[in-house]
Amino acid sequence: MERRIITTEATTEDVVIETTLRPQCLNDYIGQEKIKSTLKIYIEAAKSRGEALDHVLFYGPPGLGKTTLSGIIANEMGTKMKVTSGPAIEKPGEMAAILNNLQEGDVLFVDEIHRLNRQVEEVLYPAMEDFAIDIMLGKDSTARSIRLELPRFTLVGATTRAGLLTAPLRDRFGVIQRLEFYTPQELRTIIMHSARVLGVEIDPEGALELARRSRGTPRLANRLLKRVRDFAQVKYEGAITKEVTDFALDIMDVDKLGLDQNDRNILLMIIEKFSGGPVGLDTLAAALGEDAGTLEDVYEPYLLMNGLINRTPRGRMATENAYRHLGLEMG
Repeated sequence: MERRIITTEATTEDVVIETTLRPQCLNDYIGQEKIKSTLKIYIEAAKSRGEALDHVLFYGPPGLGKTTLSGIIANEMGTKMKVTSGPAIEKPGEMAAILNNLQEGDVLFVDEIHRLNRQVEEVLYPAMEDFAIDIMLGKDSTARSIRLELPRFTLVGATTRAGLLTAPLRDRFGVIQRLEFYTPQELRTIIMHSARVLGVEIDPEGALELARRSRGTPRLANRLLKRVRDFAQVKYEGAITKEVTDFALDIMDVDKLGLDQNDRNILLMIIEKFSGGPVGLDTLAAALGEDAGTLEDVYEPYLLMNGLINRTPRGRMATENAYRHLGLEMG
């Protein structure tokens, strides 16, 4: 399947946009109200005791603000954030070096923490629990272990696949929070704010239509805002209205529910080739020429959330909503 405009994975373009649009404190952060109120209490308590915040794990679909919240934690605690990712750390020594360079109270953000290899992960256990790491010096018969004390720090882990975390690592996080998809009203507020920062004129109706098609994800909302801005400048007077949003997103093949052609292909395959299901994941993936893991992790969550497919013990089934959305009659 082709590269998608509506992918929620971070692209190079997103990194540039998000750097300027990210809120810096909890009061400016829109959405995730439950997480915000909980974090506010934990942060205030830690600051009043003069301690580092407990280790935090954020999990949920990509693009919902895990990295942003980590930066906010560092800002609210008045400390610095060091950023790395699970796949980037290949050897235990690399993790030990990162931990050894932290200052008192620093936030270490590890993205895709479920992809840490086992040897690297084992370095984290004593670091998270005892704020110390064990280093081996010498080889064979001359080898000896020394314990290196670390400053008290906060590890913030982010993952889209919480189920792949090992139990020993998961158990060492004191605060575990799931990020939820955003409502269209929350996304509209985010889009209006982003438009102000980018110097784009947008009316509330245009912002709401953009929000409805953004799959509950701020990252995608900001990316689509940039794309629609281009259409507004070239085809219209520069201001984004509902008419402009409809025109631009229809051309980009993003429909009223935020589905693209790939999503519709999945639904049509289940309905037309497999009589609405049930059809097994591997069979469906083979018919689409797609990897089963990608289908399950990238495409299905949003289709499930919108009640367009059901997962059953016998396989995937298209729902009445799917038929209605595609304008088809149920057989």
